[in-house]
Amino acid sequence: MSDLPPDLPGDLRDAVRRVATVPRLLVALDFDGVLAPIVDVPSAARPLPEAAAALGALATLDGTTIVLVSGRGLADLAAVSGFGSPIRLVGSHGGEFDDGAAALDDDAQARLDQLDAELRELVGGEPGVTLEHKPAGVAVHVRNAEPAVATRVLEAVRSGPASRSGVEATPGKQVLDLAVLQVTKGAAIDTLRERVAADAVLFAGDDVTDETAFARMREGDVGVKVGEGETAAGFRVADPAEMAQVLQQLLEARR
Repeated sequence: MSDLPPDLPGDLRDAVRRVATVPRLLVALDFDGVLAPIVDVPSAARPLPEAAAALGALATLDGTTIVLVSGRGLADLAAVSGFGSPIRLVGSHGGEFDDGAAALDDDAQARLDQLDAELRELVGGEPGVTLEHKPAGVAVHVRNAEPAVATRVLEAVRSGPASRSGVEATPGKQVLDLAVLQVTKGAAIDTLRERVAADAVLFAGDDVTDETAFARMREGDVGVKVGEGETAAGFRVADPAEMAQVLQQLLEARR
């Protein structure tokens, strides 16, 4: 069995080997910054070939469920990841499962329509700012905006649409996600764990929105933070390339 790179902590190597032995394993992963490097144009993001190959092989093993849990809308996640069954997809921070999109009642739909109209008026024409429309919300992306523009736009969104009753705001890296349903990746992990009766979970994420999932890790689980920043995860790797090697090690151990 090949080892993980020597610059990765030995306790992570041990944890990967240990979690690989459970009868029913749930592997849940954020997409951007974990499987795919962060890029300026979100639609151009693609998983690293090594990560995609490892996930595809893991998904064929008995007792192994692979799920991408992303802030992207479900259709967008499917398009950029290229994954389909047996790999599962959960979009909009847990607001959309691939076995049925988030359902909005009349009140929630009215809030979404109002949110969309307010954001279009507020950020329309701001250079480098884009809106990503989702079934249960809208994300405001400022990655390609000048710092002064990004700051001004996000402050205006926080004090305006994000402050409305019935709107949940989730900050991320150069993005503010607004939803008319209360959803988190942590709640999605709980739902997935129960659905597949998982004996253990390996979850990897890079953003502040992934902290709700790290907070749900239990004894025997493995939480991996990708990149810098404070985290509740028990382990850390530097970038998607190192995360791909973790997945390759998991595959070898579970086989």
